[in-house]
Amino acid sequence: MRAAPFSTASGMDVKAYLRSMIPHLESGMKSSKSKDILSADEVMQWSQSFENLLANQTGRDVFGNFLKSEFSEENIEFWLACEDYKKTESDLLHYKAEKIYKAFVHTDAAKQINIDFCTRESTAKKIKTPTPTCFDEAQKIIYTLMEKDSYPRFLKSDIYLNLLNDLQANSLK
Repeated sequence: MRAAPFSTASGMDVKAYLRSMIPHLESGMKSSKSKDILSADEVMQWSQSFENLLANQTGRDVFGNFLKSEFSEENIEFWLACEDYKKTESDLLHYKAEKIYKAFVHTDAAKQINIDFCTRESTAKKIKTPTPTCFDEAQKIIYTLMEKDSYPRFLKSDIYLNLLNDLQANSLK
């Protein structure tokens, strides 16, 4: 039984997405310093630390697709929502806190994250008077879960290894 092809949020399959990220490599041109081009060195840096992976937009996208293949994309989506939430202006905190809570934390959430009962209850209380840090405890749990569980599997996955091998092969042309 074949797995369904990976796809990005826009519905593009991962190979097409990655091809769009490295257009010059497809035509056999040597990579340049352009930010639009993904290099083997950049992809190798993702394996140095989970922080390096999350600091890179393409890394987050590729990791998100991997999580989607494992039916756990809610983790990266929640983490990213929390990062965005921390930058929210105070007059919008209540609205965004409710939105994040209903989407990821509430027991009936469609994309419910895997956190313990106490953290879920604590977060529910904190969003009643929201601050930029009210999701920090839950976000830390999800970060640790991704770092210790999903990230090591990602580094051994076909999606990561094939991308790295393709970029290394193209850099030798």
